[in-house]
Amino acid sequence: MKKVITYGTFDLFHDGHYNILKRAREYGDYLIVGVTGENYDIGRGKLSVHDSLAERIENVKKTGLADEIIVEEYLGQKIGDIIKYDIDTFVIGDDWKGKFDHLSRYCNMVYLERTKGISSTQIRSEILTTYSIGIITDIVDDNQLVKEAGTLNSFRVTSVYSDDVETAEEFQKKYEGVSAVANLDEFFAGTDIVYIRCATEKRAAFIRKAITQKKHVICDPPFSFSLEEQKKLYQLAKENNVILMDNVKMVYIHVFNQLLWMTQGGLIGDILSFQCSISRNDRDRKNIFYDLLALGLCPMIKIMGGEYDNVDIQISKDSEGIEFASLDFKYESGRVLINVGNKVRVRNQLEIIGSSGSIKIDGNWWRGSYFELDDPEADEVEIYNTNYHGNGFKYLLKAMADMLANGRIDTMGLFQDESLKIIEIVEKVKEKETTES
Repeated sequence: MKKVITYGTFDLFHDGHYNILKRAREYGDYLIVGVTGENYDIGRGKLSVHDSLAERIENVKKTGLADEIIVEEYLGQKIGDIIKYDIDTFVIGDDWKGKFDHLSRYCNMVYLERTKGISSTQIRSEILTTYSIGIITDIVDDNQLVKEAGTLNSFRVTSVYSDDVETAEEFQKKYEGVSAVANLDEFFAGTDIVYIRCATEKRAAFIRKAITQKKHVICDPPFSFSLEEQKKLYQLAKENNVILMDNVKMVYIHVFNQLLWMTQGGLIGDILSFQCSISRNDRDRKNIFYDLLALGLCPMIKIMGGEYDNVDIQISKDSEGIEFASLDFKYESGRVLINVGNKVRVRNQLEIIGSSGSIKIDGNWWRGSYFELDDPEADEVEIYNTNYHGNGFKYLLKAMADMLANGRIDTMGLFQDESLKIIEIVEKVKEKETTES
């Protein structure tokens, strides 16, 4: 018996998929079809998949061409599958020509010509709603939004607005396809979603204007230095039935959710100590200290909750504001230490110590690309990771696309009460900065 194997996402199943399977079947007596799993797709940054895994498997099954269907769950699985199933021929579309030549050591390699004029990408662009994104900024930097949005079918960054016209014009020159718009009303008229990336003092006013124009909003946290003002913004978003989302990408990334599961599910026991440090020197961004503080507080609130007993805040300042702060939280069950550096460099790391194990991330922990799990009873440290792509904006946008498709405005990455708790702490630090001026 000659065995053949082929792989694909098989999203929005079409004639091109059918033709590949039919022709692959002709190369042997038994055809195995590997359908990519959802976690594998997410891990490799392929977030535009429309159909669920169950739907894609069922569509392949309906063709009657597959003798066996398996799920491709991780990078490098193909070699193991070829050996496991004793494969004679590997068949794939010619858009992958040359990429799998190394498999010829294990079996015959065949690249089939794709059906002309049809693809899942083309179908997605035809059937899916495309949302235009506008950026409000005071610096010539997009936080990688233009590139990340371009990897998804549902989003395109089309315009930029700045109070400083020259900044918007420089932004337009830097990012192809983005138009500078000088009038704010005209800017809102041409957008569905607004990303606000400017000085903290300006954010709330821009958020309010965008919401009243019925626009969905993504904004770097904190939205404001006032807890009451942020509550009003959330209420306004609810009244206008629009999304108001914190730009905290880590909460939409697979590995970070694994970390939450282990800590919240008690897999490392009771949390005794939580330490987090974050530092970045970016002189182009005003109040970057508070952006870093909000980011540092996010995993604390997600893991430890917001009901701490008290907090001791120590800050170091210069003429331009806070350059370093240390926040020491006392919880009933343990202690939390958050260190944030603006001009003072600190080592970026996250460490969680439980009664039966610990979790550690060195480096840019907010990227959520990996963590180490140390179980004292295990022989070695376990490492959990994923193939992280870009700066994470595409994962946030995918979550927003799901919300829009389901008609939801409540974010389930960073919940509203968690965001408000972060602002409550930011407000305390801001008050301390003011009183020590």
